[in-house]
Amino acid sequence: MASFHLSLVFGLVLCSILLLSPPVKCDHDEEDDLYQGINKYRESLNLTSLTKNENANCFADKIADQFKKQPCTNTTGANTVPGTEPQFDNYPKLLTKCKLNISNTRDGSVMPACVPGLVSTVVLTNFTQSLYSQNLNDSKYAGIGIGSEDNWIVVVLTTDTSGGSFVPEAGSGSSDDTANLLSKIGLVYCSMLLLVGSVFLF
Repeated sequence: MASFHLSLVFGLVLCSILLLSPPVKCDHDEEDDLYQGINKYRESLNLTSLTKNENANCFADKIADQFKKQPCTNTTGANTVPGTEPQFDNYPKLLTKCKLNISNTRDGSVMPACVPGLVSTVVLTNFTQSLYSQNLNDSKYAGIGIGSEDNWIVVVLTTDTSGGSFVPEAGSGSSDDTANLLSKIGLVYCSMLLLVGSVFLF
């Protein structure tokens, strides 16, 4: 009986920690700075601000993770020339990891850049003062996702059309959906444990 009470107390303490702890999120200041900078740039051109697209964020992260193995060179340095970046044979697999496919991403735009140290001002000019600015100046783009790894940062632009919406395939959920489901399961489990604990302790 003592061991049961000890296990119950341990379970209650664990539940308290799980329920009171906020979800862990990594801060990516360079990504936030770039997001704000790009929207200010578009506002200066009287274009609508780009809204964050979580699925595009996922894909940008996957692409950045691939690029991190590539060194910054004269063609992939602080003044990355669009079209000279390495290409990946596993592009379709990267889409699949974010529950996407070519039909809902073909009208989007993927723009990688390599900036040593990811200095915010240099990163921004790498997009607004290069050939990438043609995409940023285009009113057809409505959403944005940003991912970074090491010296690489990737911007993914999305549209309001089905061909560039970056909406997951039907029947597939995002990683955020999975996390929310697990949180709900944990909440139910902890609630039941608290109920059982109150019966035995009182």
